[in-house]
Amino acid sequence: MGEKTGKSGKGKGGKSPILGAAVLKALLLRNPKAGNDAERELYRGVLRDLSLTDADVDNYLEEHAAEVEEAIRAHGPRTD
Repeated sequence: MGEKTGKSGKGKGGKSPILGAAVLKALLLRNPKAGNDAERELYRGVLRDLSLTDADVDNYLEEHAAEVEEAIRAHGPRTD
């Protein structure tokens, strides 16, 4: 199957996989309903699949806040 890209590798489209994890965490933190079991399990699964820790994502969020925000804006507004 697919290779794990790890912390420094590039994923699909040449973007760092940690960026996706950081975007997911940022979106979950913005959602007042975030924190339900399904969302926490999804996030933990992403971390596990990418061989990342929550601290890795927190550090990335601190160092790349503008990039994470740009990725969120580029995706567009949620319609749910």
